[in-house]
Amino acid sequence: MADIITSALVSLDTPIGATKEEVIRSLAARVVSQGRATDAAALASNALDREAQASTGMPGGIAIPHCRSKAVTEATLAMARLNPTVDFGATDGGSDLVFFIAVPDGADQAHLVLLAKLARSLIKDEFVAALRAAKTADEIVVLVDEAVADEPAAAPAAAPAAAAAAPTGRPSIVAVTACPTGIAHTYMAADALVAAGKRAGVDVHVETQGSSSVTPLDPALIASAGAVIFAVDVDVRDKGRFGGKPLVQGPVKRGVDEPDAMIADAIAASTDPNPRRVPTGGATSTDSSGSGIGESMGAKIKRVLLTGVSYMIPFVAGGGLLIALGFLFGGYRITDDAAKIIIENNFGNLPDGGLFTYLGAVFFMIGSTSMGFLVPALAGYIAYAIADRPGIAPGFVAGAVAGLMGAGFIGGLVGGVLAGLAAYWIGTWNVPRWLRGLMPVVIIPLLGSIFASGLLIMVLGGPIALLSSGLNDWLNSLTGASAILLGVILGAMMSFDLGGPVNKVAYSFAVAGLGAGSLENQTPWMIMGAVMAAGMVAPLGLALASTVLARSLFTPVERENGKAAWLLGASFISEGAIPFAAVDPLRVIPSAIVGGSVTGALCMAFGVYSQAPHGGVFVFFAIGNFPLFVLAIVIGAIVMALTVIALKRWVRKAPVAAETAESAKVAVAV
Repeated sequence: MADIITSALVSLDTPIGATKEEVIRSLAARVVSQGRATDAAALASNALDREAQASTGMPGGIAIPHCRSKAVTEATLAMARLNPTVDFGATDGGSDLVFFIAVPDGADQAHLVLLAKLARSLIKDEFVAALRAAKTADEIVVLVDEAVADEPAAAPAAAPAAAAAAPTGRPSIVAVTACPTGIAHTYMAADALVAAGKRAGVDVHVETQGSSSVTPLDPALIASAGAVIFAVDVDVRDKGRFGGKPLVQGPVKRGVDEPDAMIADAIAASTDPNPRRVPTGGATSTDSSGSGIGESMGAKIKRVLLTGVSYMIPFVAGGGLLIALGFLFGGYRITDDAAKIIIENNFGNLPDGGLFTYLGAVFFMIGSTSMGFLVPALAGYIAYAIADRPGIAPGFVAGAVAGLMGAGFIGGLVGGVLAGLAAYWIGTWNVPRWLRGLMPVVIIPLLGSIFASGLLIMVLGGPIALLSSGLNDWLNSLTGASAILLGVILGAMMSFDLGGPVNKVAYSFAVAGLGAGSLENQTPWMIMGAVMAAGMVAPLGLALASTVLARSLFTPVERENGKAAWLLGASFISEGAIPFAAVDPLRVIPSAIVGGSVTGALCMAFGVYSQAPHGGVFVFFAIGNFPLFVLAIVIGAIVMALTVIALKRWVRKAPVAAETAESAKVAVAV
């Protein structure tokens, strides 16, 4: 195995930046200069994205910026000893020892284990003192090599469960540590908590849910523990194991910075008659999952709704394409006879129209069945996002009831939220131990379904159904200028956040009405056509601008992204524009909105329609007026490309090319 660190990757007592951003970019450039990564800008961007989630500064003057990146070709450690110190967000001041960990997306387990060992060594005072006393880069390399070689392969926090379960007669606490990348903080927090437990006179057993292999805690340890600590920035895997335990919750960085306080809180919770507990059903509160820590109410709502939509889309995409294939093979009248054809015929007894009609009926029925899960899946996974697995069953039932009541897509949203809240609340009940096993499989689904579905049937379903019916009637009445205005609105929504919640609202609105379309009523299909076409504009417009029309206005990384955006855009994957929007949102997003609005309006004006909910140009057989569909996309992409070029050329304060040249000078100097 190649060395994780070499002397060329070490910088001692030389200023390489006055801010953490400058230090990270300098170290990323050093990694690239040693042939261990291909793109310094992309590597630095990935590390800064990780830094934005939680600062990597640690007490004692240490910082460990780290990331996974496609730009990295070999797991690498770069180190800088800074003078003066630089603020990395530590609670006790600036950092003078900075270890930059760069890991490929597909890093092997051996490298990850070595990096985890290094992270654990950094909480040892003697190791840190030796790093500060080293005179040369070679000494640093020797110290690091010795640390990863001498550190035991399984630290106490990750000891095999059977061995860890040996009784000591002292109080016991279990913990889970996990960070987004699973490289550094996960293991440092684990060892810090174990050490703090020893100081407090309690046994602490930690399950590190990191990038290297995970050894689950022994169920006997969990059962005997007085409390559980979740020091996590991501969701705890299989957290139902801890149901009913007194809970202390915090980000993984608190486990590193304040382990003694977390242990003290856990000891107090173990003797508190009314502590916060891990819900019996297996879900913690929304702010106990990684995505929920520190969330605002708006962010929580966004996450919940996007979870539901993301799980719904595969049902819709597959089902919609199968329905389109049914029309292709069996004709548009297959909707009237599909069920009868399937029941009365087979390959040995083909219906009138032959094999194609039979296959058309098969495709149509499978697709219709899949589309029938649209609302139940939406509701079920909204409830799942709120209450974890116990919310799925009452959520699916509420979605099915919404369909029964004619409440449609809106009813599914409401039913999913009601089911999730009910399941979460019931899961917080402190029930006797003998009843806990029944909670997630019997009690929560039963009571949650009664609450959510009962409200829909007896109170909310009727009014929501009237609202949905009125909305559909209004849409079907749109013609001329009104239809074009709707196309503008839908196009703008599809381009506003490129796969985010506004985009998903427009998309979900379109697919929810797709099944109501017919030759006599093509409005729902037209809405789908406008939405899909507008969603293709942003990636295609940026691909056109960055690879053809104005290459000099874009960085090398953006030009590479532009090449991929051609295919992503053609496939109706709006997220292909996100790399551009992330670095320049004030110019890219308005340009996308302009281009998407033009395309949406043109599609409605041209009478373009789509019977498929996804696929872009590759589902041409399901798109009516396909040449005009393509023309609308081309016009919108050109408008978007010209707009973003104009904004970058005349609104931007400093040309990108100049910035790139300056970055290159810094990289050469380093």
